[in-house]
Amino acid sequence: MTTLIEAPPGDADGLLPSKKKSSGGGLGTYILIRFFLIIPTIFILVTMVFFLMRVIGDPITAAQGGRLPPEALAQRIHEAGYDRPIFVQYFEYVGQLATGNFGTTITDRRPVVEMVLTFGVATLELAINALIVALLVGIPLGLIAAYKRDKAPDAFLRFFAILCYATPVFFAGLLMKLTFSIWLGWLPVAGRASTRTELAMGSLAAPTGIYWLDALRSGNMAAFGDVAAHSVLPAVTLGLLTAGVFLRLVRTNVIGTLGKDYVEAGRSRGVSNFRLVTKHAYKPALIPIITVMGLQIALLLGGAVLTESTFEWKGLGYQLVQYLNARDFVAVQGIVVLLAVIVAVTNFIVDVAAALIDPRVRY
Repeated sequence: MTTLIEAPPGDADGLLPSKKKSSGGGLGTYILIRFFLIIPTIFILVTMVFFLMRVIGDPITAAQGGRLPPEALAQRIHEAGYDRPIFVQYFEYVGQLATGNFGTTITDRRPVVEMVLTFGVATLELAINALIVALLVGIPLGLIAAYKRDKAPDAFLRFFAILCYATPVFFAGLLMKLTFSIWLGWLPVAGRASTRTELAMGSLAAPTGIYWLDALRSGNMAAFGDVAAHSVLPAVTLGLLTAGVFLRLVRTNVIGTLGKDYVEAGRSRGVSNFRLVTKHAYKPALIPIITVMGLQIALLLGGAVLTESTFEWKGLGYQLVQYLNARDFVAVQGIVVLLAVIVAVTNFIVDVAAALIDPRVRY
């Protein structure tokens, strides 16, 4: 017996519903728009930093006032061009930034770019270590809190998360040093590495400046262990600040995902709650972390200033405090502007990554 199946009517019959066109632009349009938004963002940040630094007066007077005779001070101000109208100085400064010239420090007469490249690698190493700690602590504990929702472990982990991001970084760092370095003697008190390791890393051909990476490249496991021991306390201190945010975010999103229809369908078919959390619910819940990670970069850089000062980790934050104490506001202005540029570019990269992972992110 043969069964006849009618073919669906074609579009020429006018019976099929027309396809709904997407109201938003494509991925390329989204990336292009986000890229061009970097320019006004950086421009606004540079303008704010410049005029806020000029509120206290010219940098020469701030750094050398009271140390030089009035005639010598006036000559230094004139040579630097700080006696000109403020808007002339501003447009000249913006023009210099466009060419990559962030100025020259007053105290040690070093180009700001050279100083940033020298000490910025240490801050990058600290930020990477802290981000690893934040991900390793925040995501698993967030999954546990969602799995044990409204039970004792969930309540404890929520309290732990609040404690992480509410405790000042410098206070947490001092507690870490007091407990694990002074009382227990398990870890070094301060520094990036021992003197011997720093000399060994400095003698390498084409070093990256990231000590643990250079130690692995050279195969020096003793140096790697020394670097790792020095990195634990600064990384944990700064990483827990962000780990608390990740924990709460993962918990909230996993609980929201567990209420979706496809999860309920899996539950009705007998899939265990543990498998639903670990195999089906956590992946969609991780997408918001990518977006929040861009915001946390600014928090990490801000926390790095206090962390580096607490542990004498000689990076940009440590140098920023030294220049502030010396009232070298040219160096301070250059560092702050460069950090603002880094944050703006990092947020652009995070937005692009989120758009590539989540197709719903479009204009």
